Order: sequence, then structure tokens, then C-alpha cells
Amino acid sequence: MAVPKRKTSPSRRNMRRAHDALGTNAYVEDKDTGELRRPHHIDLKSGTYRGRQVIEAKED
Repeated sequence: MAVPKRKTSPSRRNMRRAHDALGTNAYVEDKDTGELRRPHHIDLKSGTYRGRQVIEAKED
């Protein structure tokens, strides 16, 4: 069984984890309503996805 010869220092360990942080969420402007929404997600206000009515519109 392979065993490390030296302990990994906290600095080296943290450098390895540098790319694990979450990025900010992307938002796009809806072409019909002009509101921001997540890409590839249903617009909950109008209930549309890719120009088709998918669910009933959410009431305010």
C-alpha cells in the first residue's frame, strides 16, 4: 500500500483546492419580458421555456 513520505502542508493542500470554489450564478435577460432569469430554466413569471408555454403563469 502506498503511503506518503511527508505530510502535505496546509499551503500545498489549499493550493490544490483553489479551483473548488463556486462561481457566481449566470443570468440572462428574457427576450419577451426583459427580466433576468437563469439560462436553461423556466421563466416562472410567464411560465414559458424556449418560446413554449410549459406551466401556468405565476400570480403575484
